[in-house]
Amino acid sequence: MQTLEIIHRPPAPGYRGPARPAPLLFVHGAFSGAWIWDETFLPWFSAQGWDSYAVSLRGHGRSAGRERLDCFGIADYVEDVLEAADRCPAPPVLVGHSMGGMIVQRAPIHRRFPAAVLMASAPPFGLWESTLGLAWRDPYVFQQMAMLSSFGGKAIDPEAIRRAMFSDDVPPAEAARYEPLLQEESRRVLLDIGGWIPFPPLPARGFPFLVMGAERDLLIPPDQVRATARLVGAEPVILPRMGHTIMLEPGWRTAAERIADWVMERTAVAAV
Repeated sequence: MQTLEIIHRPPAPGYRGPARPAPLLFVHGAFSGAWIWDETFLPWFSAQGWDSYAVSLRGHGRSAGRERLDCFGIADYVEDVLEAADRCPAPPVLVGHSMGGMIVQRAPIHRRFPAAVLMASAPPFGLWESTLGLAWRDPYVFQQMAMLSSFGGKAIDPEAIRRAMFSDDVPPAEAARYEPLLQEESRRVLLDIGGWIPFPPLPARGFPFLVMGAERDLLIPPDQVRATARLVGAEPVILPRMGHTIMLEPGWRTAAERIADWVMERTAVAAV
């Protein structure tokens, strides 16, 4: 069995509000790990009474497999999410960011989940359009992201990473704090999701998705968020003034509140 790092934040001891309908399982994007959720989202959701978990996919964070990272494909990451879900006390609502969004799109094909949230998610049809668009929108960031994919975080210009990951509202010193935490990503996974996927695997039509994007996202711009929403039958939510790494933006609380409200509404509808 794969050794996975799972950060767990149970409901805060002082919480006295309404019972929450399901646990939450957060899935990080490329070059990252579970730590990215523990900066803001996990403490906030815990304080609001949610039983919250974040998994580091194999080869990421403190999960096993870093030395074999390039051997892993997107299907392996889906298996990790299913394993992490099995460790929750009940089927969780899945929340996936960027590459993690594509994993979250596929997990409900294999297992029953109450709902899922896609945050700045890789589209079901792959990153071909997004990548070509990035080459047009910001050629330098495009070149530096290619360097990150090939050589890791130490080989690139920190300013390019800041522009790729954050809006201008994030102070440079704050963005710099996260740069040492970035890591290489599986080249096999980048091949899996980097091209055009003509027949993307998706759950049955009607599965409840919240599709959320960021107005200033260079990597997954709003047009790609809207395309994802059309494919999964959801209404897109575009958060103003935010960049790609929504959970680390100054307005992260707006996104967290939107997710919490939607999950409560969605589960209330499902219970009727």
